[in-house]
Amino acid sequence: MRFEGSSQYVATDDLKLAVNAAMTLKRPLLIKGEPGTGKTMLAEEVAASLGMPLFQWHIKSTTKAQQGLYEYDAVSRLRDSQLGDARVRDIANYIVKGVLWQTFESDEPAVLLIDEIDKADIEFPNDLLRELDRMEFHVYETRRIVHARHRPLVVITSNNEKELPDAFLRRCFFHYIQFPDPATMQKIVEVHYPNVREDLLHAALESFFSLRSVSGLKKKPSTSELLDWLKLLLAEDIAPEALHAPDGKQVVPPLAGALLKNEQDVSLLERLVFMNRHNR
Repeated sequence: MRFEGSSQYVATDDLKLAVNAAMTLKRPLLIKGEPGTGKTMLAEEVAASLGMPLFQWHIKSTTKAQQGLYEYDAVSRLRDSQLGDARVRDIANYIVKGVLWQTFESDEPAVLLIDEIDKADIEFPNDLLRELDRMEFHVYETRRIVHARHRPLVVITSNNEKELPDAFLRRCFFHYIQFPDPATMQKIVEVHYPNVREDLLHAALESFFSLRSVSGLKKKPSTSELLDWLKLLLAEDIAPEALHAPDGKQVVPPLAGALLKNEQDVSLLERLVFMNRHNR
């Protein structure tokens, strides 16, 4: 099987090559890139286009590696013992399967998404080395070894909030999703809004990339925020002329709250526009 992109996801040639390389090597695919560049959606689209089931594990700061394997529900067992429930005699009744266990038990090859791995503790990736390497783990309470029926395609995303251990990186195929250039971004927009007027799309993209080029922005607007902004422009029937000044200079775009997400960036852009007007 090879991933060739999909009608719902614009994948560059190097991204498709990375997905197929990870499948060939049977190694996890580590995807990095700016927030909003489609890292999570990639796993969803790979699974859909290849007809594979998708298992998703969204990582939080409190997530432990053990939770992906299984958890022993001691509280329920204690409660059932107090109620005289016969189920307490078999500890297996209180083993709760995690996402990795569910993936390992899949009857067909699957895609496993470990989303935003850098949110977890620094030891989290190392705690999964053996399981992702050997595709098996030991259930201590039942003395059972769980083996993967099929090796899944593991897609791991990271927003670079913290460095990942070298031992973990060695076991992955790495790909960084570059921010889309204007031509690629136009294709992405047309997937989501196929009937958008060409003049509005051109003006919106010009305004968007001009905004991203402003030096000093704390958070540059992302692809997902552009799509949200376009949705609002279409809903409010904003004219293309409202997205730039008559002389073509930068303006604070209408509905800028979809693009700029903190007061420092709004203030910076307002000062820049003010200075441009008084420097004519």
